[in-house]
This record gives sequence, structure tokens and C-alpha cells, in this order.
Amino acid sequence: DTLYGTVVSVRENRGLPTELNLYQNYPNPFNPSTTIEFDISTSGPARLLITNLLGQEVAQLVNEPVSVGRHQATFNASNLASGVYIYSLSTPNGVLHRRLLLLK
Repeated sequence: DTLYGTVVSVRENRGLPTELNLYQNYPNPFNPSTTIEFDISTSGPARLLITNLLGQEVAQLVNEPVSVGRHQATFNASNLASGVYIYSLSTPNGVLHRRLLLLK
């Protein structure tokens, strides 16, 4: 799995992203909530999931068709233990992963 963090040049593309991007959550580390931003370059189905390091799903933030553009989701982890979690964005154009750290 490859990590992507390329910033899209919005001026040349009239504000629309040209590729799929998943940005580092902020704040990170966090307690109890954090924001995750992502760019969608082609409208269609998208899933944004949070899993623990064993691969078990702990939250589903997005599971619906998403339009082209930048989107954000808030993750509230008040019911989870401190630790490292993985967030994954899945679309027909690919799957991206990043890590986040919950500190209580």
C-alpha cells in the first residue's frame, strides 16, 4: 500500500482535484476528535473507514457516492482506547491509507 500526500494545484484546474488524495488528519495526535480531508477526482462511490492495527473496522465515516472536489469528515474516537489506527479511502480509482494516533 502506497501513501499519497500530493497537493493538487487548484488554480490550474479551476479548483477541482485531478487525482485521488488522502490528507493527514488534524490534529494528530488527537483526543477525542480529528478531521480527515480527501480529494475526489471522479464522482462515484467512496468509503472512508477507520480500522485498528488488527484490521478490524472501528468506524465508517463515509459510504456513499461522492462528488468531485475536496471533502472532510470528522472522526470522534471518544469510545476507543488510545493507540494507532489506520484510515482508508476506497474509490474505483484506488485505495489510500494513512495512520492516526489517539492519545487519551
